[in-house]
Amino acid sequence: MSASRTSKSDKAQNTQPASSTPPIRKSPIFDGRLNLEQQRKRAKELLRDLQNGKPGALARLKNAGHPLSQPEIPTLKLADAQLIIARENGFTSWPKMKAHIDKIFERNRQIAQGTLPTLDAKTTLHLRCGSDIRHGLDIAGFVGDFLEFADPFCQGPVPDLPRDQFIQTRANFIAEAYQITPKDALARSHREYASLATLGDYEQVVLWFEHDSYDQLILAFLMDFIATTRPKTQLEVISVGEVPGIDRFIGLGQLSPELLIWCWENHRMPVTDEMLHFGRDAWSAIRSQTPDLLESFIKTAPTKQPLPHMIKAFKRHYVELPDRQSGLGLTQQLTLQIIKDHGPVTIGKVFGHLMRSYDPLPYLGDLMFWADVQRMMDCKDPLFTITSNNPDQNWAEQTLTLSETGEATLEGKTSFLENFTGIRWVGGIQVTNTSKQDL
Repeated sequence: MSASRTSKSDKAQNTQPASSTPPIRKSPIFDGRLNLEQQRKRAKELLRDLQNGKPGALARLKNAGHPLSQPEIPTLKLADAQLIIARENGFTSWPKMKAHIDKIFERNRQIAQGTLPTLDAKTTLHLRCGSDIRHGLDIAGFVGDFLEFADPFCQGPVPDLPRDQFIQTRANFIAEAYQITPKDALARSHREYASLATLGDYEQVVLWFEHDSYDQLILAFLMDFIATTRPKTQLEVISVGEVPGIDRFIGLGQLSPELLIWCWENHRMPVTDEMLHFGRDAWSAIRSQTPDLLESFIKTAPTKQPLPHMIKAFKRHYVELPDRQSGLGLTQQLTLQIIKDHGPVTIGKVFGHLMRSYDPLPYLGDLMFWADVQRMMDCKDPLFTITSNNPDQNWAEQTLTLSETGEATLEGKTSFLENFTGIRWVGGIQVTNTSKQDL
């Protein structure tokens, strides 16, 4: 229906033109499988650089919190360098990293030989906000059914309306933003929402989610739905914010089948009443017409949160509201900054920079980003120009060049809201050129 996901390639590489198919979220190529021999080689290289006093190596020693001081550097052994490598990969020690790598290697062997232990059952349902891990689950030996629910609440209106009106509103937005036939968008919306009624037909339902606002807003909706319907089944949630060995973890879809098993074994938790209540409050905050409830939900959240990644994702969602000075949401601000830093630059490359380095918590798919770019064009004085070599050129290959207005807006010398002629939504909050008075 909406921003569904696939896997195994970089998000920035998905540059197909908009069509009747939904936008796709793609993921970085590295799948999380660390190679022990490679790590050993890195440790030896690091030891050599440390003993030679190279500044970069010494900085890594300090950043890793190694107990040795600089005068003791000549006494460093290979084990010291291995400790630094392990900590850089997210482990407290080299033996723990080696044990993790050995376990993943063993899972790879079991997959290849078809000797995996039983993980789930035919009576299990795996629910995910996209299709990106579906094939990986099959390869990993999971036998339960798979259900995709992928309405991207991180974009478009999320009003507090009765279910039928809510679905119609969402379908209207999806059809317009992602260039899908309205009839098809509405039909798929109805199918996805209706499919949630089947949760009670399974003995076990597992929700697979990651830490960004795309996932966490949907997870909040599902907590509210489950709390309301109370399906009599074993409910569990997998919520992942980081994976050892991956510097910039973006999504479950980037992980190898072995790492999906690792998520199953290390991040699966029963859904508790506390999670359901927390999710319901979160969903109410998202649908509010003013920022007050969302801001209050973020500020008053307990230190130990029932859903560990929700508040961070909601903070990222919150900064999509207009900045008081520039009138830009964070994605808009980062887009202009990338054009300034790298431009003139193609839209596809802007998206790549956004996902790989600029966005503190990336959540967009490629067509979702293109929809944002088009929405930024709804203004009296353009923030940038878009040029193409021919009328049929893929949107991702078209070039963006920052305008004087765009640079002034980025610097906060003028407000985008005074220039904006369209409508933008952050959950239940409508952003227009009249929003400036509410900042």
